[in-house]
Amino acid sequence: MAKKSTKYIDTTVEVHGRKIPVRIHIEWRNSMRASIGKRHVNLRVPRGIIKTNIDKGLEFVRQWLSGLSEEKAGVLDRIAIKSYQSGQLLHVGERTYLLHISYENRASHSAKMIGGDIYLRLANNSSQEELQRAIKTLLSRLVAKDFFVEIQNRVFYWNDRYFNQNVKGVRLKYTTSNWGSCSTKGNINLSTRLLFAPKDVIDYVIVHELSHFLERNHSPAFWQVVANVLPDYKEKEAWLKTNGHLCDF
Repeated sequence: MAKKSTKYIDTTVEVHGRKIPVRIHIEWRNSMRASIGKRHVNLRVPRGIIKTNIDKGLEFVRQWLSGLSEEKAGVLDRIAIKSYQSGQLLHVGERTYLLHISYENRASHSAKMIGGDIYLRLANNSSQEELQRAIKTLLSRLVAKDFFVEIQNRVFYWNDRYFNQNVKGVRLKYTTSNWGSCSTKGNINLSTRLLFAPKDVIDYVIVHELSHFLERNHSPAFWQVVANVLPDYKEKEAWLKTNGHLCDF
């Protein structure tokens, strides 16, 4: 079911059995236009008979994406909504988790991890969009907790070897706007999405954020600090640009 907003409407279309998120923008225009964004397809439709235009627009998107996916393999991978089922394996980096998902008559969602098994207990009265959001949040939190010591040790390793800065804390949280950040309070924040990347790429992001202790901007001096530690850092950046869309829950 579409979620209405004063600026746009969020909904989905199904293409080759995969749910694709679509953000509909109703504008003063004469024709429809669709484009693939970072997290969804942007559909721009003319004002007027809104429901008719939206229905036509969604069918337009469905046909357009169907043809596009046949021309360019994997084009839908970046934005398709992941679906999870009980018994499915979740691969994060070099670790694998077995999912156990149950839908119950309960007011909220909960999750726990026992060994390599993740148990999700979901409220069965939630919408599909709410369930997807809850699953992503719960998986991110549990996997972050499982990886935390390893990632914290990597931060301390690089800091002790090259930077010797006062790192007050390491945090793993789900973000989509960046892979990491360095706070003025001395905290290194890393996206849980990064856990899907190879270890050398994770190390690059850690070094990148530690370098901000010395150079707060992205000036040539900053990149020189990064290069002094990781001369091949551009290869890691290229990996993230090419494969970053695959790193997500």
